[in-house]
Amino acid sequence: MTDQTHDIVDTAVAAGAFTTLVAAVTAAGLVDTLKSAGPFTVFAPSDEAFAALPAGTVEDLVKPENKDKLTAILLLHVLPGQVMAADVTGKVMDAVTAGGATVHVDGADGVTVNGAKVVTADIACTNGVIHVIDAVLLPKA
Repeated sequence: MTDQTHDIVDTAVAAGAFTTLVAAVTAAGLVDTLKSAGPFTVFAPSDEAFAALPAGTVEDLVKPENKDKLTAILLLHVLPGQVMAADVTGKVMDAVTAGGATVHVDGADGVTVNGAKVVTADIACTNGVIHVIDAVLLPKA
């Protein structure tokens, strides 16, 4: 890869730390969406975040019969529009995701999203921004 900026999907692939996320996005049929114009803000769980889920969770979610559930989980990680870390620093808010659910963003002490900590912020992409988080966001039961 060069220093050239890429879309969200290509940036995640090039980073090498999001193989599980990229596989899940592919299984859910969201690649074209996340390669479109956007802009989007993506809270991207690292491979380590996916590995922290109970054994078998990811394998179960990527099965074709669980596509709707997987899509709902992935859309919890996407906000319409581009939100940079500076936009939320010192603020607490609830944001509506691309799937219509709400996530709690707390920028009072670092930035967390539904309790997941943003470990790397503001990875610029041609169609938005990626913030790396240390946990997978799951729908409220």
